[in-house]
Amino acid sequence: MSGAALAVVVVVVFLLALYLLQRYGDLRKQQRMVLLGTLLSWYLCFLIVFILPLDVSTTLRSHHCNSCPVQSLLAPVVINICSHSFLCVCYSIPKACVEPWSYIPDGVLPVFWRVVYWTSQFLTWLLLPFMQSYARSGAFSRVGKIKTALIENAIYYGTYLLIFISLLIYVAAHPQWQLSWRELQTIGITAANTWGLFLLVLLLGYGLVEIPRSYWLSSSHGYLLAKTYFKVAKMATEKAAAEENLADVMENVAGVHESVRYNHHFRKCVDTILTKCPTEYQEEMGTVENSGGEQSVLPTKRSLINLHKKVIFAVQRQGQTQVQWSILLEQAFHLEDVAKSQSSAVRHFAHSFPSAHQYGWIHKLIYSPTVEWYWECVFRQSFYRLLAVLLCLLSAAVVWSECTFFSTRPVLSLFAVFVHMAEKQYNYICIEMVCFVSILFLCVCVYSTVFRIRVFNYYYLVPHHQTDAYSLQFSGMLFCRLTPPLCLNFLGLIHLDSAISHQDRIQTSYTSIMGSMRVLSFISDGFYIYYPMLVLLLCFATFFSLGSRCLNLLGFHQYITDDDLTSDLVDEGRELIRRERRKRQKAEDGEHRRWAWRERYGGQGATGQTRAGYTELKDSQSSPVTETKKSGMGLKKNFSSHGIK
Repeated sequence: MSGAALAVVVVVVFLLALYLLQRYGDLRKQQRMVLLGTLLSWYLCFLIVFILPLDVSTTLRSHHCNSCPVQSLLAPVVINICSHSFLCVCYSIPKACVEPWSYIPDGVLPVFWRVVYWTSQFLTWLLLPFMQSYARSGAFSRVGKIKTALIENAIYYGTYLLIFISLLIYVAAHPQWQLSWRELQTIGITAANTWGLFLLVLLLGYGLVEIPRSYWLSSSHGYLLAKTYFKVAKMATEKAAAEENLADVMENVAGVHESVRYNHHFRKCVDTILTKCPTEYQEEMGTVENSGGEQSVLPTKRSLINLHKKVIFAVQRQGQTQVQWSILLEQAFHLEDVAKSQSSAVRHFAHSFPSAHQYGWIHKLIYSPTVEWYWECVFRQSFYRLLAVLLCLLSAAVVWSECTFFSTRPVLSLFAVFVHMAEKQYNYICIEMVCFVSILFLCVCVYSTVFRIRVFNYYYLVPHHQTDAYSLQFSGMLFCRLTPPLCLNFLGLIHLDSAISHQDRIQTSYTSIMGSMRVLSFISDGFYIYYPMLVLLLCFATFFSLGSRCLNLLGFHQYITDDDLTSDLVDEGRELIRRERRKRQKAEDGEHRRWAWRERYGGQGATGQTRAGYTELKDSQSSPVTETKKSGMGLKKNFSSHGIK
């Protein structure tokens, strides 16, 4: 079974990365290079996380086998008389040297880590920043986009070059160090990991508290419903702002479309901009008779590039808010249905809009209305609270270990204690499970924060294929920069990093690729040991919601239960949900009347009724196009002033 575990993990992790990319990105519309870069960055980071436990078990097995005397590797344990009167001596291999099913042959992991690590570093420091600028550029040609990306990244690359030269001068001036390629490589890795550890502790301190607390609070339907109302009120404001911004940008596009003649050399650029506009605006602007009057001011090439960039951003933002609005409406309707079902005597979950929950027969058979009622009204609260308690215990173990992992005598880190206990029993499966659960929980705390944070409207991961190219690549950059220091921090927690534990034992293949951090003693003996202790302060800050309160004071509204503004937004969101429920109920009633008419009279007279019903549905149901047109009435007036019919 040598190498079987590695092959299985490689395939499973690829499918996981592909699923996440399909959930957040648009595989059909986004550029292939953007999707490939994001997929590769996510895939390599997940590989490091999933294969590191195998590296730990393989290293410990090799350590025990190398420490055993050669004469005792095959020792006689049983002597008996076999058939044909021959004397048989049975030998037994020591338990420490038994190869587990996940054993990876020698020489495979060093090459694997070298390829994975340096590829991820090339992506995060060189390729992905360039591709970000390329994807956001409003230029109309590949050469123009490449030029824009190079200019935007000149300061970015120049900053890192200045840091590298400073470190190079520092090493050259130190009398004890010699400038060899290996030491320069270790210094570069140390600098990258130090930057990643700085951000890692911030994200980890937030996730260790927020994840258990979110599951505990999610066990209460009242809390979830109030928070959903709060989100609805905020999203309604963002949705209106996005539609207004789109209408303003379309107004500028209409002016450019009218001023540039069809025989002008800028006409190709204008047509490219028009292809990025929504369909309803393209149809309206397609009726323009371009006159190119003398009073029209011709745009410049730079203004067209900026307009192209604005169109792309406005369309993406409007689509994101529309999808998020629909998701929040479904969540609010479902939570209100749960509240009604809890107070109902019938143990049968009833949806307000059954037509929106059309599932296959397998789903209906397994997750029937009765099963759904028991889950939503009986078991869900207990399950979420139990899960929150388990996650809280894991968080406490992580905080304790982060503050005590430097102590090797006695061993205070809980993760190191568990690994040492399994190591004494030569239980490599248990070692892998402890390592996998521990590092997986650390990754969930860090990665979930990456998926949750929002840097204004520039970085924001949105599910249902609504994440833009810039945010996808930015997340890939963060993963590649956070994963190596996270893994080194985990190896320090279980005392397998000699630069921190100062123990003379065989290093893992991953650590050997990183090089000895003792080259920079002030980092290995200072920053790497004492800085992770700040996670305790960050956990307290997160527990008391200090960050949310600061953002609330700055005008970025956060859900705080004891805040008056939060209560006002909850009431506003509740009223918006009531309004949307009435609209959807009218649409459902109209559909039922049309269905009853068709069932009663068949095909005769159905046309007129269908037309009438369609008119009623169109007036009562809100769609993205209708809402965008309503918010863009000023745009239509401007179109008419420009001669659009």
